[in-house]
Amino acid sequence: MRKLLTILLVLLVAASLFAGGRSANTSTASSSGGLRVGILTTSGVDDGSFGQDCYNGILAFQRANPQARVTAVLEPDMSKVIQAVSDIIADYDVLVLPGFQFAGVGPLAQQNPNKKIILVDTYPTDARGSEVELANVYAMQFKEEESGFFAGIAAALETKTNRVAVVNGIAFPSNVNYQYGFMSGVNYANKNFGTRAEIVELPSYSGTDVTGAAVGGNYIGDFADEATGKVVGSALINAGVDVILVAAGASGIGTITAAKEAQGVFIIGCDVDQYDEGATGNRNVILTSALKVMNTNVTRQLTAIANGTFSGKNDLLSAATDSTGFVSTTGRHQMSAATLTRLNQVYPLLRSGAIVPAANFNGHSPTSFPGL
Repeated sequence: MRKLLTILLVLLVAASLFAGGRSANTSTASSSGGLRVGILTTSGVDDGSFGQDCYNGILAFQRANPQARVTAVLEPDMSKVIQAVSDIIADYDVLVLPGFQFAGVGPLAQQNPNKKIILVDTYPTDARGSEVELANVYAMQFKEEESGFFAGIAAALETKTNRVAVVNGIAFPSNVNYQYGFMSGVNYANKNFGTRAEIVELPSYSGTDVTGAAVGGNYIGDFADEATGKVVGSALINAGVDVILVAAGASGIGTITAAKEAQGVFIIGCDVDQYDEGATGNRNVILTSALKVMNTNVTRQLTAIANGTFSGKNDLLSAATDSTGFVSTTGRHQMSAATLTRLNQVYPLLRSGAIVPAANFNGHSPTSFPGL
């Protein structure tokens, strides 16, 4: 399955490298003192989720290293991201690239061995489309299915209508992982905790993953389309859904807005603690947030570059490394004590591998996975 995925990426790389033109809105980082760090995103560093959390990791590094220079670059065209990297790579010491769409950066990394690259949510591929590990690239992937699993259990336990859903951006592996993990969590709660939650999917927004396989779900088709995010959220709410996991970057803000305009509807945030995004009047629509600890790992790698201990690696981060989870801090969630108890019961089972939720490419399905 991964072989087919990487072959598809070759086509994207080839098209991007020869697309020509400088489409990114860039500025050159200062060359005086400290690392010159650039972050290139397709949803922005103010998306309240994925891109912003990676950016926060850079800002944390900058606070500890004031001479570092940081520039945020936006490339809204998904088909031109590799060309955008090529356009700016000479201007920086380090590039932070959040998103599966940057997998094809491998050849550029090989051509620029003195530049460091931090990839989030993908491993690099070479010119043939084969996954590679490179000395100047630290690439992190996460077991998003674990965080999705916690969200699914929380949704099943907290729903009043017994109808729950997950909204995603694009069916990249990380997004499908969240979806399948959520579905796995709902099914686990139904089997083990006596819940009766139904997972609602809108056929007109069904997703297709990077191999062309249908994955169902509710996919907006973009990570920066708030309008469609609101349309999808409103349609689910009209279908009786009262708890929604939103894994859609900036598009998810639209879904959160739909929940704010409704009554009795809760959102489960994604990637970061999105509690502040849920405030509306004297109430908040965020039930909890499914976490993926990107900022800390970005900061760690920048620190390693600065102190000369950096080592290229393809890393898979999970609950076992405290890199996935959910928000349980008092005042930052609205789950019942009973729900929190259940989540704390299953957390060590994921850490130990006793429960392995379904993911895009791990061979399990949301209705059949170890530990169900």
